[in-house]
Amino acid sequence: MLHLVIAEAELELVPKAILDHPAVVNHARRRGKRPDEILLDSTYHHAAIKKLPDGERRGRPDIVHICLLNALESIASKEGLLRVYIHTRNDEVIYIKPETRIPRNYNRFVGLMESLFKNRAVPKDLELLHIEKKSLGELVKELNPDGVFVMHEQGDTAKPLEFGKILSKLRTPMVIVGGFPHGDFMKQPPGKKISLYKAPLMAWTVVNEVLVGFEHWIL
Repeated sequence: MLHLVIAEAELELVPKAILDHPAVVNHARRRGKRPDEILLDSTYHHAAIKKLPDGERRGRPDIVHICLLNALESIASKEGLLRVYIHTRNDEVIYIKPETRIPRNYNRFVGLMESLFKNRAVPKDLELLHIEKKSLGELVKELNPDGVFVMHEQGDTAKPLEFGKILSKLRTPMVIVGGFPHGDFMKQPPGKKISLYKAPLMAWTVVNEVLVGFEHWIL
């Protein structure tokens, strides 16, 4: 069983500091919601985000969306060999049941995440997704993997198939992928750093390469 963690994901509701910014207020009004009920999104809130610490990397729910679509629709997931978790910049962890079908439409995905942050579980009767206050370190301790690997451009070089072979020899490995657009982790995760390519890759590309390499040896 492979545990895949999208870590320090830039997925959050609009912070209090910019709730009254015109870009946020106008976007919330168009959607018929309160400013504190909507996801921070750099596409719509760029002018407001510039006022936040780490503003250049925040408001990227699209990264999580693409990563989840790729991971949950993968062969490894369909074969019951994958569990996916989202760890956010605010130290919250989203647990995702493997049978969950993430909306392909981005706007529907945003609505789903907003409902999750509000209700802490969706849908309430099935709890396909639920969210808990938890750090990445606490999640690692909880899952107790027999190997932890952090995908990092400064890590030890390994081609995807080589890395997949390493993962296939473990019982419950964990792979941590940064869920932010650029830069480094704010807090360095535990684990061995691995680089799949000579240049930086987007998070969803790393997810794809890791899963294909893993599937090559495990299926």
